[in-house]
Amino acid sequence: MASYSASSATPVLEEAQIWNSLKEAIASSSGFQRWQLEHSLNNQLQELNLDNRVRRYLRETLETLAY
Repeated sequence: MASYSASSATPVLEEAQIWNSLKEAIASSSGFQRWQLEHSLNNQLQELNLDNRVRRYLRETLETLAY
């Protein structure tokens, strides 16, 4: 069984806090709000939690930019 010291867990905690802050900022953006409205009929999207909706939004946005 692995043991973790407080110092090794700190970067993971900091990364989680950064992701949560970033996720909330993205979710409140007009682009994300518009994207959600455009996908509002997609039942699969409605079943996803905020974390997964933001990840999907980012993936689709980056795919669009890649063209």
